[in-house]
Amino acid sequence: MTIKVVRGNPTPEELAAALAVVRFRAAAAQAAPSGVPGPRDAWSDPARLAVRRVPPPGEASWARTYWPG
Repeated sequence: MTIKVVRGNPTPEELAAALAVVRFRAAAAQAAPSGVPGPRDAWSDPARLAVRRVPPPGEASWARTYWPG
């Protein structure tokens, strides 16, 4: 594995920290089972779109829009 610094002038400590993160991620990706998908983050989870924030239309839908605090 070759890492090239394209911009900036990192200190040896910064470069060592970046290399440690890259090595850790590579080892984790290699150790993960190939047939099992990884964990999903909340942003990409399609279930978050299923939450209804607006009541469905109907005769009394206006009455369901007020939530007393």
